[in-house]
Amino acid sequence: MLKRLTRRRLRAHAARLSADLADAVNTLAGVAAVWFGFTSLAFATYYIPSESMQPSLEVGDRIVVSKWAYGYSRHTLPLGLGNLLPDSWDGRIGWASPRRGDVVVLWDDRQDLTLIKRVIGLPGDIVAVRGGRLFLNGERVSRAAIEDRRYREDGGYHDVVSVRLFEEDLPDGRAHPIYERGDDRWLDDFGPAVVPAGHIFLMGDNRDNSVDSRAPEGPGFVPFENIIGRAETVLYTFERCRREDGLYCPHGRVWRGL
Repeated sequence: MLKRLTRRRLRAHAARLSADLADAVNTLAGVAAVWFGFTSLAFATYYIPSESMQPSLEVGDRIVVSKWAYGYSRHTLPLGLGNLLPDSWDGRIGWASPRRGDVVVLWDDRQDLTLIKRVIGLPGDIVAVRGGRLFLNGERVSRAAIEDRRYREDGGYHDVVSVRLFEEDLPDGRAHPIYERGDDRWLDDFGPAVVPAGHIFLMGDNRDNSVDSRAPEGPGFVPFENIIGRAETVLYTFERCRREDGLYCPHGRVWRGL
């Protein structure tokens, strides 16, 4: 009799443990599903490997990108799921359009690369660059010189370059910093060109060190469906350059908006 009671108690205890374990697994699965949706469908993080968006973004920055800012396309879906869609479907489910001055992450079909650039031209805009100065719809975009800087390329391990820091004011009142090495460089004359419907024109903030919509080998006019998302903030970055007299070296940053 005692043995039968003991076996019943053991079976009841095992059943309770099994139920508790199932509840824990279900809870963890739910948390994992929410986290996956948050980090892959709503947001994603990207690492900045190049200097094309200096000084706004430095090499080593880890940024947060909002995938739902404009809508979804095959390039927005996580884990390469967009590649499973039929080739005949190349559209997007959109509820907003990029604004001039937004920093966007995109897929470049020409180079098979993920890029990050700033939106300069919107559909219908006439974009030109003359002697290093940006023109939009026939009007020269204003810029104000801030200071001269010298820094080592590639996070502080290569040649020293000299740039001038400007603040550029786009027509809608949004301002952002840019670097210029001079106004007679390889991409300092472009256009004029009209941005087609459903496309944007992009430039890097490091104007003389950016393969962007101005460059023959760059992304050209980028269709809306190639936009992955809008960069929202620098999540964190660690200082990667050596401190040297007379050379600019950005500090590490945490949660800095763009």
